[in-house]
Amino acid sequence: MSENTKVALAAAVGSRVLGAIFATLDFRVSGAENLKLCRDSGRPIVFTLWHGRLLPLMYHHRNQGVVGLVSRSADGSYIAAILERLGFETARGSSSRGGTEALRELVRLARTGKSLAITPDGPRGPRQVLKPGALVAAQLSGGLVLPVTAGASNAWYPGRWDRFLVPKPFARIHVRYGTPREIPRGIDERELERHALEIQDELNRMTEDVDASF
Repeated sequence: MSENTKVALAAAVGSRVLGAIFATLDFRVSGAENLKLCRDSGRPIVFTLWHGRLLPLMYHHRNQGVVGLVSRSADGSYIAAILERLGFETARGSSSRGGTEALRELVRLARTGKSLAITPDGPRGPRQVLKPGALVAAQLSGGLVLPVTAGASNAWYPGRWDRFLVPKPFARIHVRYGTPREIPRGIDERELERHALEIQDELNRMTEDVDASF
């Protein structure tokens, strides 16, 4: 069996299992006005989320034509296949492999009106430390960075570097959107780093808050 066939088969099975679990979940949302503000602006949205909170958020935003940045690793191939089954488009690359090409593709797609989803601590961490790729994509495309996270009342956390959250059946999910942010063109590296640290701090506070909300 070829690697592509294995990936397709695993994605098909995984999608059905996840679909069965997620059909039982109860979602609630806070900060929805921030998402509406971004959508009303007519500008691309750069959803910025931690790698460990990817699963409930990709289900929540299924079939919306969002473009997800996925690493070129073996794990990334499975994630990309599942994302595509959930109605996402994917661009392959990361800070360690194919990053420049993937960034160009993300910017090109965002300029056509597509929204992006980027996990800025992926694919290998450090956990919940923000790398600047999402900010640069927003800066070059004219998009708005929108921090988003999710917590679950009951979940598995497989032994991974990112404490990857897998909701258990019938769990309650709390999705929270943070403050939209424009990243101006022409700012220097120090200013870009300031934006990155502020967004990182906000995402970490939001994640603590949704976890504490149950």
